[in-house]
Amino acid sequence: MVEVAWVTADAIPARIAMTAEAAIDPPAPRRTDGWRDLLGEGRAPVLALLVLGCWVVAADSLVTATIMPAVGTALAGFAWFGWAASGFLTGLVVAGASAGWLAERIGLRAAMMLAGLGFAVGCTLSAVAPDIILFLAGRVLQGCAAGWVIGLIYVALAVLFPGRHLPRAFATLTSVWGVATFAGPLVGGLFADAGAWRGVFWLFAGQALLFTAATRLLIPRGAAVAEGSRLPLRTLLLLAAGIGCIASAGVAASLAVAALLAGGGLLLMLAALAADRAGTNRLLPRRAADPAFPLGAAWLAYFGTTAAGVAFSLYGPAMLQFSFGLSGLEAGYVVAIEALAWTAASLSVAGSGEVWRRRLIVLGPASILAGATGLTLLMAGTSLIAIAAAGALLGAGYGLSYSFIGQRVIGSFGEAERARGSSAIGAVRNAGGALGAALAGVAANAADFGRGIDPSNLAPIAWGAFGIAIPFALAGLLAAIRLARARPAEA
Repeated sequence: MVEVAWVTADAIPARIAMTAEAAIDPPAPRRTDGWRDLLGEGRAPVLALLVLGCWVVAADSLVTATIMPAVGTALAGFAWFGWAASGFLTGLVVAGASAGWLAERIGLRAAMMLAGLGFAVGCTLSAVAPDIILFLAGRVLQGCAAGWVIGLIYVALAVLFPGRHLPRAFATLTSVWGVATFAGPLVGGLFADAGAWRGVFWLFAGQALLFTAATRLLIPRGAAVAEGSRLPLRTLLLLAAGIGCIASAGVAASLAVAALLAGGGLLLMLAALAADRAGTNRLLPRRAADPAFPLGAAWLAYFGTTAAGVAFSLYGPAMLQFSFGLSGLEAGYVVAIEALAWTAASLSVAGSGEVWRRRLIVLGPASILAGATGLTLLMAGTSLIAIAAAGALLGAGYGLSYSFIGQRVIGSFGEAERARGSSAIGAVRNAGGALGAALAGVAANAADFGRGIDPSNLAPIAWGAFGIAIPFALAGLLAAIRLARARPAEA
């Protein structure tokens, strides 16, 4: 992988003359893959910018889930509850898929500024919305901008950071999601209790504008530009229709309609992949530059493991409240153990050597499979500690492996496809999350989750909503085994 390090315009490179004593007794060579070197040569402010982008997306999505009851009351929009999430999710996946194309077309800096401005406008629409329709329009725009932000963060990592630093950079960004998981419910609860839910969106509109201004100062003008690319409109339309159907399946009232939407959405996604493969202008790269690298296995590992993990955050809080009498906040923080484990595992293994990186690529999905299986068996049980442990296994699996899978993916692309290849990481993960959430919703609704939880349907909901994760996790593990056997690209 070509290493690109960028220094801010006002940074002055250190020029230290070697003294005679130093020449006689030269210092020990400095480590070039540690935390100190990661933040050197002007990379610290760029990493801080990417952390801000992750925070805006993560915290906004988590806070919004907390204030939705207040929104529904104020805008008479309880019937549209699910669409606030599905609209955001559709925009997230479709825009995320086009993030690499956007960076190539107008440059990384302009693309990130456009994403920041789009997020600010979306938040403003939701903040001033007099009715639920305009509020939902703002959420869709926020989802599109969030997809761009996350996809472009991967592009920035690929273009502006040496390959040897990617595990630590990934670990740093992962930690933001852990912080947001804990801070999100608290911030949202404070605004909701004060009757000021609109203030949440004004808060994030301001942070999005800060992200835009910082991008203008910190990202070089010519990063990730490629001439002559055109928007693959047919692929995007098929993808939008497919993700829209899948996202809607999770909120459909009828089980038959939900199954039809989920199946049709999956077919449309496959059609989008076929159209992209046959087209000359592609959203996804044709293949990795390294012919020995199994790109399909990497995408499947991301897709399968992400799909396996969504049920815990969606259905865990409600089931914990019923089974153990927890408050909404208490149940939310039990579920947040997954995010804590993810962050802790990611930071603890970020400096692992190549031998352990290969092992962790497999151990991570194996832990996810164990966690998903444990939750399926335990969510209807009586041990809160066992459920928390299974959730921790789930989160730790992501932390152990995702940084190294991402390093392998980014390192496998040549210069021509690095922007699209790196941004596709977010798109593949988001698509897996959308499908996993929809199928978990279909399974939960088949167990009458819509009428509430009671002793008669507690176990069927657990086996349905959480059991659907097991085949996804198994597919992710098998793909990870194949990926770990491939030789890594040069860092």
